Amino acid sequence: MNATRTLERVGTAALRGFAGFGVFSRFAAQSGRSLREASTWGPLLAGQMRKLGVNSLPIALFLSAFTGIVLALQASYTFTGAIPLYFVGTLVGKTMILELGPVLIGLALAGRVGANIAAELGTMRVSEQIDALETMAYDPVAYLVVPRVLAGMLMFPVIVILGDVVGIFCGLLTSMAMLEMSAQTFIRGLRLFYVHFDIIYSTIKCISFGLVITLVGCYQGFNTKGGAEGVGVATTRAVVISGMLILVLDAFWAATLLRS
Repeated sequence: MNATRTLERVGTAALRGFAGFGVFSRFAAQSGRSLREASTWGPLLAGQMRKLGVNSLPIALFLSAFTGIVLALQASYTFTGAIPLYFVGTLVGKTMILELGPVLIGLALAGRVGANIAAELGTMRVSEQIDALETMAYDPVAYLVVPRVLAGMLMFPVIVILGDVVGIFCGLLTSMAMLEMSAQTFIRGLRLFYVHFDIIYSTIKCISFGLVITLVGCYQGFNTKGGAEGVGVATTRAVVISGMLILVLDAFWAATLLRS
């Protein structure tokens, strides 16, 4: 009897998951079709780029700065007496560009940007502002979703690149101040294994992270129910789901693009 109930619950959860994925897919497809309405979302794009991108720079740069510091110190601790010290620059550069820069900043922006979008659109949904847009012959997806998604995809790579620069620079300063390493030694290690594909790989990840964070936030906001409590639930779901998808995409791009 207990086994039957367990199977029923598992089956119900699976059906709900597939149904939710289907609704999300339709929402994503509708967002893609709304790209044709450039006259609706075009005037709003610059404002969303500033709101989602420029306003997110402080937390991204703060996170990157201390990540670079910690990487330099941990690398020197790990390499002591075994590997030439210039490999500190290699580790800091490779790790910031390929992994920690995109992923840590992506997770941080999932909390800031994804939660903000879900709360904002969720409040508009429960207060019937989205319904009002429809009655005025506006496409709410083109007006609310498309500029946010495009702003995320355009600005997230810029934020991460700036964060990588700050992180590597802070790693350089830490190495010079605390590890008695010259700037030339650090830069030698930084350039040793650098390839241009590192930037391309990081940019691809950032674009996909920006798409996921903004699209999930918009989806949760658009499907908010239950007043203020529902807004809180939608916000939490947006952050959790975005964070999980970032990690899944991180593994996917590594398996797809780095296997060679």
